[in-house]
Amino acid sequence: MLERHYDRIHGLAWQLTGSRADADDIAQDVCCTLVERIGSFRGEARFTTWLCGIVFNACRDLHRRRRSFSGFAQRFAVVAGLAPGPDGRDLHDAMWVKSAIARLPAAYRDTVVLVAGQQLTHAEAAAIMGVAEATVSWRMHEVRRLLAGRPDTDA
Repeated sequence: MLERHYDRIHGLAWQLTGSRADADDIAQDVCCTLVERIGSFRGEARFTTWLCGIVFNACRDLHRRRRSFSGFAQRFAVVAGLAPGPDGRDLHDAMWVKSAIARLPAAYRDTVVLVAGQQLTHAEAAAIMGVAEATVSWRMHEVRRLLAGRPDTDA
């Protein structure tokens, strides 16, 4: 079972931490944790959603322990999904997206990683983050507004 899900575990950890070494450590910890926690899976959500929740929490715990916010741009390069192009335009776009996402509040960044990076539904992301589905929808709306450079319409 672990072999089948290892790439998802490692990939999400890498997206959330931006570090291959951290992703390796988290993936190893999550695999060990799964052995202990598999009995707690009740089937209320898809297994992959439950698994993403475990990985998300492991990454959150790492962030709490470190309390370091350096290098967010690198952490979200995978989420951006942009690779440097031969003419430089894609590289410019990738740098802009990474920089823009790095400036987002942590809750927005986490939401983007789960929804855009992991292709989870708003309901699945909400369950993982412990917020209402409407909160995820609102955060994604705000991310689009912020990245588009539109001013706050509620002010």
